[in-house]
Amino acid sequence: MQDEFAPVRAHGARAAARPRGGAIIAATALLAVLVIAAWAMAGPGPRVARRETAAARPNAATKLEVTISEFAFHPRTLEVSAGATVTWTNADGDAHTVTSENGAFTSPALDSGETFSQTFTAPGTYNYFCALHPQMTAQVIVK
Repeated sequence: MQDEFAPVRAHGARAAARPRGGAIIAATALLAVLVIAAWAMAGPGPRVARRETAAARPNAATKLEVTISEFAFHPRTLEVSAGATVTWTNADGDAHTVTSENGAFTSPALDSGETFSQTFTAPGTYNYFCALHPQMTAQVIVK
């Protein structure tokens, strides 16, 4: 003989196994709190690579800086207005030069801590390199 309440019991068992609306909301809220807490404890995310370009619209008296470190010019591209003076500072332990490809300017060998300055009066792109380490290249764009 078949139990006349079997379908009801089965249905009731399934209903009890399902979470109710309040339980779903509580579980979602708890999950959100845990995610936010984990994010906050992780600190800042990975650093985004900084673009190696500096742009400025200086007046004639403005000085702009390029640092020589780790056998590279930082920034590699510097955009300035005509009349700007750019100063290179050697922060490496080795000597470096600042030499334009077209002969417009060149520095002596700069030891650590020494500087070289150049005023750019004419618009154009000035590609330069280190004569002691020719793989070191960069440019100044004068607008």
